[in-house]
Amino acid sequence: MLRSVKGLKDILPQQASQWQHIEMVARTMATQYGFSEIRIPIFEFTELYSRSIGGTTDIVEKEMYTFPDRDGSSLTLRPEGTAGVVRAVLEHKLLDSPTARKLFYLGPMFRHERPQAGRYRQFHQFGVEALGTDDPLIDVEVIVLLWQFFLTLGLMDLTLHVNSIGTPDDREVYIQKLKEFLEPRLNILCGNCQRRYLTNPLRILDCKVPVCQKSTEGAPTLINYLSDKSKTHFQAVLDGLSALEIPYSINHRLVRGLDYYSRTTFEITSPHLGAQSTIGAGGRYDGLFHALQGPPTPAIGFAVGLERVTLLLSEEISSKKVPLFFVAGFGVIGKPQAFKLLHELRQAGIRADTDHKGKTLKALLRSADKLRAEYAIILGDDEVNSENAILRNMQTKAQEIVKLKEIIQRIQTGY
Repeated sequence: MLRSVKGLKDILPQQASQWQHIEMVARTMATQYGFSEIRIPIFEFTELYSRSIGGTTDIVEKEMYTFPDRDGSSLTLRPEGTAGVVRAVLEHKLLDSPTARKLFYLGPMFRHERPQAGRYRQFHQFGVEALGTDDPLIDVEVIVLLWQFFLTLGLMDLTLHVNSIGTPDDREVYIQKLKEFLEPRLNILCGNCQRRYLTNPLRILDCKVPVCQKSTEGAPTLINYLSDKSKTHFQAVLDGLSALEIPYSINHRLVRGLDYYSRTTFEITSPHLGAQSTIGAGGRYDGLFHALQGPPTPAIGFAVGLERVTLLLSEEISSKKVPLFFVAGFGVIGKPQAFKLLHELRQAGIRADTDHKGKTLKALLRSADKLRAEYAIILGDDEVNSENAILRNMQTKAQEIVKLKEIIQRIQTGY
């Protein structure tokens, strides 16, 4: 029997309404905040990710799905969305705008990670990017959008973590101090962090392995090495969050290890997901455009893993439910007349369905129950001859006779 590839997951019909609801909230809120949707390709030239994410990162070294094209060029399924958005903005000159360019995306990403709860090799992200301004209030706006997105979905017990990692110049002295602190502890760090010590020491602070977390207790904090300008920017972000009554916690371990990241970093966590508690994260990446040979451009964004969000929601959640009218047509003239009525209902914008396998009224009503239809419209030969239909409430079993030519108007005005 053929099965799906390891690490991939089907989204089944009974789960689709939950996903539709999450995506609807994402689109609605991003639009309310002035973000426009952008749809970027599923794969790009590999060089885009090796430049943007960094050649020494786990993503590039171990997790990307990379393959040769027929012309010999190297292509990669997108492991994240920001690099593709920045490439599209540069290619199509979207920075030529009188205001900051604000974009959002929804779609699948791909990483060869170890599958676990809420983490798959094909996963889906909702992300936003605000490009062209370093005003701390845009940082606040992006953070608040992420916070309100989760609150609108009804998620509870969330914690917003914020930090500032300053500029590359701020970090230069700090990284040397951090390495001095870590050097005598190197032999007890995990294998990944021993490698990070040479390539990306900031990431050691963000490691979730308990022994690494314990070993970095008492490490110097980056906030003490920020320039006055970076400190002022961070305080303005905190003041903006406080003014809007958004609760936050300063987390000195919250870092981004690549040179193009700067200043504000943030994430939102839930205690209901165990050790892998992050459900959305982001930060400022003022150096990324330059890394991709574009003009120096300040930027900030976030990404949300939707599979993680679904773990915190009931499968039954949906947006406003539209009632289903099941057309139960049977008999020599009843069935074709019912099929015509089914078409007319749909043309009028009414959600309607039937079961073409059902031959008897009993079988058809059983199908209506299985489809969880709110109402059934019963139409047999007798009903057609009398130009009537029976409208049945599937929950209360109450029935009434309605003129066939008036049934669409009755549904539109009374149900």
